[in-house]
Order: sequence, then structure tokens, then C-alpha cells
Amino acid sequence: MSPIDLKGTKNAMNLAKVKRNDRRLALQSLGALVLAAHLPTSSVAGAAAAKPLVEVWKSPTCGCCQDWIEHLEKNGFQTKAYDLGNTAKRKEVGLPTSLGSCHTAMVNGYVIEGHVPAGEIHRLLKEKPVALGLTVPQMPIGSPGMDGPEYGGQRDRYDVLLVTRSLTVKRFASYHGTERVQGFTL
Repeated sequence: MSPIDLKGTKNAMNLAKVKRNDRRLALQSLGALVLAAHLPTSSVAGAAAAKPLVEVWKSPTCGCCQDWIEHLEKNGFQTKAYDLGNTAKRKEVGLPTSLGSCHTAMVNGYVIEGHVPAGEIHRLLKEKPVALGLTVPQMPIGSPGMDGPEYGGQRDRYDVLLVTRSLTVKRFASYHGTERVQGFTL
């Protein structure tokens, strides 16, 4: 079979277009590779490192609530505070007053009531139990937000409780002040 001379024919023009398109495609592919090589240090890393948003309902004058918010921010959360008090929000989400504290928060559909350590919120979000959320009832001294110098180093023992949607309570973790004593499997 002998080679076909395509110069001056319609086929020669089509072949030239194919070559231009091949070059364009090659350049576009190269550009995409260069862009992809830079993504892990820019937008992909930023998306992977997105911090969960914790919305907090609290009194505008409560210092321990603000200290708890700062604890969350130092431990990988973004926060948004509503200085409206928390009684109405606690009632809205269906958490009994007996499990209440001075602030009510929401994160990814879960209720967080009181001075729950950030590590337990991360665990909740990782394990994703079917539950209403977590609570540390009342205001134990030594818990995050209740651990400042004004408490003179006092550290109460307290439990972080998992509240199911049927309002049964299970111990999620136990603490002595800021020190975790025991975690429990669900």
C-alpha cells in the first residue's frame, strides 16, 4: 500500500485541524495537571480542614459561656453566638430542664447543652450516633469554661451524657475537671 498524498485536498485541511485540536487538548490537559498539583495546598486542603460550626444560645452577660466558646474555637470549631438566653432554644429542641445548663448549642443537627468538652463533640460528630445530643447538666467547676483562675483550681467530677431521641440518657464520658477519666462505648 502506498502513502496517500493529502496536500491540497479537503482531507489535508481536516488533518491539520485534528493536529491543532490535539495540541489544544494536550495543552489543556497539561494546564489541568498543573492546577491539580497545586490544589492540595489551596482549595482542597481548605475544604478538608473546614471547621464545624457550633451555634450557641446564651445570656449576653455569661462569662463562662464565652469561655466555653473560646475553648471550642481553640479546639477546631467555628462558633456563632446568639445572646438571647437559652431557655427557649432548649425547649425548642426538646431537651428537659433537668438536663440543662447555662447555654444550648447546635452542631450538625446535634444539641450540645452546657460545658461539654470539645473532644467529646468531635467524638460525637465522628461516631454519629442516633441521638438528640450531649449534655453536661448544671455547671460543674473545672469543666471547659468553668476552669478559670476565679475557681481556685477546684475540679468537680462530672459526666458527659448522651441523650437519645427518646430522652433516655447514657454516660458518654466521665471527667475530673478537664481530665478525662473514662470514655464509654455506645
